[in-house]
Amino acid sequence: MPNTDSTARIPPLEPPYSAEIDEALKRWMPPGSTLEPLALFRTLMVHDRLSGRMRAVGAGILGPSSLVEPRLREVVIHRTCALTGAHYEWGVHASAFARPLGFSDAQLRSTAYGKAEDSCWDEDQACVFRLAEELHQTSTISEELWQRLSAHFHDAEVLELMVTAGWYHVIAYICNGAGVQAEPWATPFPDRGEPGVIPPP
Repeated sequence: MPNTDSTARIPPLEPPYSAEIDEALKRWMPPGSTLEPLALFRTLMVHDRLSGRMRAVGAGILGPSSLVEPRLREVVIHRTCALTGAHYEWGVHASAFARPLGFSDAQLRSTAYGKAEDSCWDEDQACVFRLAEELHQTSTISEELWQRLSAHFHDAEVLELMVTAGWYHVIAYICNGAGVQAEPWATPFPDRGEPGVIPPP
């Protein structure tokens, strides 16, 4: 379960930043972004050498060199974040990636509380939804799902999807363990009892 305290356990760095920290934070953010660097990134910069090693992996998953189609990547990320209780990261991705990619309210809600068989998913999306769940629950892939994945994706894409799921477990551990506080602009994680509409950021 996520840390629900209103105070971060590891306080993120606050401005003014040194020139080195400022440059490192800019590398974490999308080019030309006018937003304050994310609280997650400012938390990671408490250990700047670790942050530098991690940035290459995160940029590789989200950047143009990725083999996986962005909408499929986001299904894996959102479902993994929901399963691990990483509401901070779910909300950031819902606002910064899922909404611009055209995710519907039903799809966002399904990543929080639904299942791969929900009618909002096509076959490829249902496969990667199941992949996120099986890796989270068993740390492996069933033979039945492997056959489905093999019919839809190249081996390199499946490897990248597995790494993506694993990476967002790492991010969940940091968000939840360090008590990273929600970004004011991020989409709130839906309450289980609310109707299907996800409030806009």
